[in-house]
Amino acid sequence: MAHYLVTGGAGFIGSHLTEELARRGHRVRVADNLSTGKRSNLDHVPGVEFLEGDLADLDFAHRAVAGCEYVLHQAAIPSVPRSVKDPVTSNRANVDATVNTLVAARDAGVKRLVFAASSSAYGNTPTLPKHEEMPTSPLSPYALQKVVGEQYLQMFTRLYGLETVSIRYFNVFGPRQDPSSPYSGVISVFASALIENRSPKIYGDGEQTRDFTYVANVVDGVLRACEAPGASGEIINVATGGRISLNELFRAMRGLVGATAEPAYDEPRAGDVRDSQADIAKARRVLGYEPIVPFEEGLRRTVEWYRTAGAAIANP
Repeated sequence: MAHYLVTGGAGFIGSHLTEELARRGHRVRVADNLSTGKRSNLDHVPGVEFLEGDLADLDFAHRAVAGCEYVLHQAAIPSVPRSVKDPVTSNRANVDATVNTLVAARDAGVKRLVFAASSSAYGNTPTLPKHEEMPTSPLSPYALQKVVGEQYLQMFTRLYGLETVSIRYFNVFGPRQDPSSPYSGVISVFASALIENRSPKIYGDGEQTRDFTYVANVVDGVLRACEAPGASGEIINVATGGRISLNELFRAMRGLVGATAEPAYDEPRAGDVRDSQADIAKARRVLGYEPIVPFEEGLRRTVEWYRTAGAAIANP
């Protein structure tokens, strides 16, 4: 049994990591300022230690990390549009808090820190699938902040010997993703709208593509990264390796729900990437990773969750 800190553990991905760690019998501490996370996301997980505070405060970061062997740094403001609108607040959450968490992990002698990086680092390069050796080309403050986080991790590994791994996420979806936020993932927005037979908004022509990745795959990849022997200092894609357009996604979800609504198209959003697809060969090689839940099954599980439990998110 190991002792883990999950920063941002009351959020969407963080709560799934916390849940799986607890299921495996580990001790889990969550640090979250609840700016985007919710305590209710952890109500069903027993035995979790919860610390409320802001990791941009170095004293809090030290308290959060103290005594932990592994740090899963998920805390962020995970939104391209919000970073475009307010880059200063976004930078504080996504860069300042990351540096503080790294310093605290170094000082506490943590075995390894795993960071929630982002496929937005690749930008609009036409090369698909996107592999880790490609140059970064961030199109938004959020994407740049995630790249800076990766660079800080690698520097802390080289300079201080702190073992770190950056896992680049690709459009993660699943239960507990909040559809009520204006910055929500598209699948949660589609699900909540279609269940009510409302028309969800699609920015652009809907032909942009994404490597939508069910959250259980990300949880598996992150936990593998905690102990994989050759992973320290690396940046690794974790996704499914496929891609689907938003129009195709809409039609598939409408079929699952049995709705008749049509999408409402709007102008493209600043900072959004046109196409995204992961090369997961490195994850297979370094982590022994293989997607455990295919896209179609993940979509079915997610829609079913929104049918049964999702209404409580939008109307707490």
